[in-house]
Amino acid sequence: MPDNRPSWDMYFSKIASDVAARSTCIKRKIGAVIVNEKHEIVATGYNGVVRGAPHCLDIGCIKDENNIESGTGHEICPAVHAEQNALIQAGRGSLGCTLYVNAFPCKICARLIANAGIKKVVTCGDYTDKEGLEILKKSGVKLAHLEL
Repeated sequence: MPDNRPSWDMYFSKIASDVAARSTCIKRKIGAVIVNEKHEIVATGYNGVVRGAPHCLDIGCIKDENNIESGTGHEICPAVHAEQNALIQAGRGSLGCTLYVNAFPCKICARLIANAGIKKVVTCGDYTDKEGLEILKKSGVKLAHLEL
């Protein structure tokens, strides 16, 4: 009997896409899932403004208002990225784990991912800022990309 179940990478990548649905960002819905080697979810995260601040869904996008293109203006945007939220939630539990995210990590997230001890990043989708991928490669983090 054939095994028609999705691979672990496909399974957790789809979960990351579902987590993204909670995002409060107007421009991009990003979700992240951190999984240990036992295939247990350690943490999830999605992009949105800092805790307690008004959501961009309610007040509009400051990057749109200032004509700032995607992949730039990280210091202006009030959002915390999905990868950052997942890493905060996981704490030391992220060491040696795999991170699934439905975009390429930006350069800031890539640095955090490497320093958190994530061993592998599986992406689906894309992102205009590809510098994060180079940072991850140079840091020895394994990369995989899936098409959902």
